Amino acid sequence: MPVHHEFFVTCPRGIDNLLNDELAGFGLEPFRNAPAGVWARGTLEQGYRACLWSRLANRVILHLATVDARTDESFYQGIYELPWAEHLAVTGKFRVNFSGENELVRNTQWGAQRVKDAVVDRLRGQGTVRPSVDAKDPDITISARVHRGQLDIGIDLSGSSLHIRGYRTEKGIAPVRENLAAALLLRAGWPDIAAQGGDFIDPMCGSGTLVIEAALMALDLAPGRLRQSFGFERWLGHQSDTWLELRQEAERRAWEGKEKGLNGRVPRLAGYDADSRVVATAWRNIARAGLEGIVHVESRAVEAFEIDGGWAASGLVLTNPPYGERMSDRTELGVVYQALGEAVKAHLQNWRLAVFTGAPELGKSIGLRSHRQYNFINGKIPAQLLLFEVQPENEMTPRAPTEPGQVNARISNPERAQMLVNRLRKNMKTLGQWARKQNIECYRLYDADMPEFALAIDVYGDRVHVQEYAAPKTVDEKSARERLQEALAVIPDAIGVPVERIVCKQRLRQSGTSQYEKQDASGEFFTVDELGSRLKVNLRDYLDTGLFLDHRPVRRWIKENAGKRRFLNLFCYTGAATVQAVAGGASRSLSLDMSHTYVKWAQENLALNKADPAYHVVEQADCLAWLARKPDDQRFDLIFMDPPTFSNSARMEGVLDIQRDHGRLIRQAMARLTTDGVLIFSTNYRRFKLDEALSEAFDVSNVSASTLDKDFQRNPRIHQCWHIQHPA
Repeated sequence: MPVHHEFFVTCPRGIDNLLNDELAGFGLEPFRNAPAGVWARGTLEQGYRACLWSRLANRVILHLATVDARTDESFYQGIYELPWAEHLAVTGKFRVNFSGENELVRNTQWGAQRVKDAVVDRLRGQGTVRPSVDAKDPDITISARVHRGQLDIGIDLSGSSLHIRGYRTEKGIAPVRENLAAALLLRAGWPDIAAQGGDFIDPMCGSGTLVIEAALMALDLAPGRLRQSFGFERWLGHQSDTWLELRQEAERRAWEGKEKGLNGRVPRLAGYDADSRVVATAWRNIARAGLEGIVHVESRAVEAFEIDGGWAASGLVLTNPPYGERMSDRTELGVVYQALGEAVKAHLQNWRLAVFTGAPELGKSIGLRSHRQYNFINGKIPAQLLLFEVQPENEMTPRAPTEPGQVNARISNPERAQMLVNRLRKNMKTLGQWARKQNIECYRLYDADMPEFALAIDVYGDRVHVQEYAAPKTVDEKSARERLQEALAVIPDAIGVPVERIVCKQRLRQSGTSQYEKQDASGEFFTVDELGSRLKVNLRDYLDTGLFLDHRPVRRWIKENAGKRRFLNLFCYTGAATVQAVAGGASRSLSLDMSHTYVKWAQENLALNKADPAYHVVEQADCLAWLARKPDDQRFDLIFMDPPTFSNSARMEGVLDIQRDHGRLIRQAMARLTTDGVLIFSTNYRRFKLDEALSEAFDVSNVSASTLDKDFQRNPRIHQCWHIQHPA
């Protein structure tokens, strides 16, 4: 009888049920699901099969023991007593992956060190030879996971995470991990669609992950087949003959799958993207995956989508469109989602459309009724997979994510509502007093301080702007709406502002999607004071108000340092930073933005503050194209650049992805900066990481902490900011 083991197979959060079914298909016996994994029993051969064939797993951990982790002695002794000589030679190399904390283990570094000590002590015994720790090239990786009073310890059979198939060494825009892509395909029903003769299209394919994973699935190709190594290959318990048989089986199935598909037909698979650069990356990924001649990609915008006559009558369109971080990004993206809907309705009737998005409110712009929604986590972003059947009876009028709606003020739970009243009054005393002392007229009063009320409440002089956030998972949609009603009922009295001077932007919930509402097209502009200057704002008609309050300290710094300097404002929005530069004595300024609305708004703000248009110019321009041009003789002493996270406007040349493109944009901007000038670069992309090569070429200072006033210190990730200068 083969020996049976216990395995803990990890996966991205939210797909454990899918993983459970997959493991059962390998012959394993799942017996418990965890938030990000599945416990299962089976043979080592079945564990190997999971390593090679799992499309969903991150890691396959061979469980050795669960030890008492309440005291240092029991923790150490429980690990020490395990038969480590069966797993690692005394001269071998290992590493420890430690996760979790409890009352004993206050940090993972301490936990990993104690595991290492116990293993080394057990293997060394009385001799002088001992195993060594090697984080880069270990013979085995020991997995240690502490939870409350217990420590689960095992051997990680995977090595590197199994989502790394080996074909993707480059990334496109906002790539989806390979195992999450596989989960989306399964939820969208791709295996059944392919089995019934359907084809696959991703009209916004980026670097091609979805279409490649669709091909691997349809052709019965093992996802781990291209990996160079696994974590068990130098483990002393490794069964090389078993592993060789599994590899040979995978190669045989791969040959058969490429010849005739999983069900006697190789489906047609294609991806398209507006950005030729990521399409080139996709081609290289396809080649590394061994799918040349099977998967086709090309550069084509979704607005220009069309197909020839060689496609199946039904199939799957699965795509991961971009979704913005700021609300203003989402206004522009509504057009992209509408174009997607128009494309599938025109060319792909009787197909299924699956849209994976972190902004499900944009699904209303597609113009189809979604019949099913699945929740996922993409990185750290909550996201949904929206499913649509492309048929005439499911069509509806596309709705922008800014259409008007109503919410009635009403108190359902007086005790809960009073908690919000108390917090608002407390904040009015602290933040309100601070703002008055600083002569600040516009500030954030409340920023989801209480999880029960997920709102941002901003004061604009004698008016208030309320913006609803997505509610926590613990709050259902009905409860969230009740709490918004309660908030609107108590805010007027709590902060002393009449109800007619309060504007609320609400998330409308219908059929599993949500959207921010536009209140009305009021044309209601009014002026506010900031740092002694006057600025126009509009609380109703646009998703953003015309003034990013979190950038107040950045604008203050610009004002204090602009004297007799030439100022360039790229992606200038409504020109508030330029107004402060002029107020600080800037000799000249140039402000650029692609939006006609914002250019006009910026010009009006400058005129409001009596800036001479001969010296302070605002122009409508594509900043990407402007920066890409060869610099002329004009140089600037101060440059402010706060680009959107993403943009693919029809007026723009190419597609902007700030994580991918910021290095090039900064270098181009630095070519226009004087030798002693300063570039202020800011982004609100929460997962943004600055290109390390920039620090080698320029003097780079992260000034984010100094750009947060008291009203935003509860949310330090609201933006990041750097000062960049030429080396001395």
